[in-house]
Amino acid sequence: MNHEVAVTGLGVVAPHGDEPGALFQALLQGRSAIQPVFPELPKPAAAATVAFDETRWFTKLQLAGVDRVSQLAVAAADLAMRDAGLAVSDADPERVGVFSGCGMGGAAALEAAYRGNGRVSPLTIPAFMPNAPAAHVAMRQGVKGPVLTYSVACASSSVAIAEAAKAVQRGEVDIAIAGGSEALIVPGVVVAWQAMQTLAGFQPGEAATAVKPFATDRSGFALGEGAAFLVLESAERARARGARSHATLAGWGLSSDATHLTKPDAPGQARALRAALRLAGLQPRDVGYCNAHGTATRIGDVVERNALADVWGDDLDTLRVSSTKALHGHMLGAAGAIEAIVTVMALQQRQLPPNANCREIDPECRLDLVTQDDTAAPSLEAAISNSFAFGGTNSVLLFRRA
Repeated sequence: MNHEVAVTGLGVVAPHGDEPGALFQALLQGRSAIQPVFPELPKPAAAATVAFDETRWFTKLQLAGVDRVSQLAVAAADLAMRDAGLAVSDADPERVGVFSGCGMGGAAALEAAYRGNGRVSPLTIPAFMPNAPAAHVAMRQGVKGPVLTYSVACASSSVAIAEAAKAVQRGEVDIAIAGGSEALIVPGVVVAWQAMQTLAGFQPGEAATAVKPFATDRSGFALGEGAAFLVLESAERARARGARSHATLAGWGLSSDATHLTKPDAPGQARALRAALRLAGLQPRDVGYCNAHGTATRIGDVVERNALADVWGDDLDTLRVSSTKALHGHMLGAAGAIEAIVTVMALQQRQLPPNANCREIDPECRLDLVTQDDTAAPSLEAAISNSFAFGGTNSVLLFRRA
């Protein structure tokens, strides 16, 4: 028996705060969290960071060997479970799972080891291993079912949510805590991304508007940090306990380009889009909004547009599109999860976050981009969130209004 998958909990710790409604309002208003970081670096850098008070979640003793990436995950997962009105004790702990995405693991622990002048904490390895966030969430919540980590670059948490949905759909778990975390705003990581020439350039005072998805003058993304988790359970179970459903996760699509490690491929992305539509039993014209991967890179934005055009065809003009990375940064392993929450909020409120900082759209990126003065979507019933990763993995999540 295949169960309908309900989203009953949302939890986020992001540069715009730790309340999904406040995050969504900030995005609707076009408020950027991107600001300059590390003035000591040779080249100007900008990122979106989280104002996080770890003492809300951990005692000083508990913090030993717990990297920031795991701290953010524990907080976001806890907020998601609270939002769902759930505790693991409400179910058989062996039938609760954690499905978590993380692209790079504990960057702060690794940076501290490299810069420690020979003094390396004995807890460095458990702090930086990429599955540490999932393990800490499981320990905090008392989860005794599957606890899995997906490390698929910037598709990590989108893939984790899709895999969690499969487990709920098939009845393998009763409750899935699904999402991801990333915390890599440290000098060594920023310099490495600068060396790839994928980060946006900016003039002094212009960091907040540096990321310009689909614009003629786009030059790349800015890194972000944060964590986001969704609680998934069957619609029947949610109804039985009188739970609110934020949305239905109706479809998901996974594909591999199998062409290039860092250069995206439109046919590969189109395969994931079609798979999500097919699973949901929808036609392209039924989907009114796309939260795009939209990294504002010269190649990536054009490829994503071409994939959407291939699948939507003559209905492309009915699909409204925006990339919220312009405002909260690119969270890599956590990107798919935070953007999934934004997509769910868009369905709930029937409002769409604008595609910020795009004064002139690149002719090669012709899409119906959401503008600041036209965010209403009164008839929105279904929406997708795209995550397309280095390594060629493509993940698409399709949500329907509850």
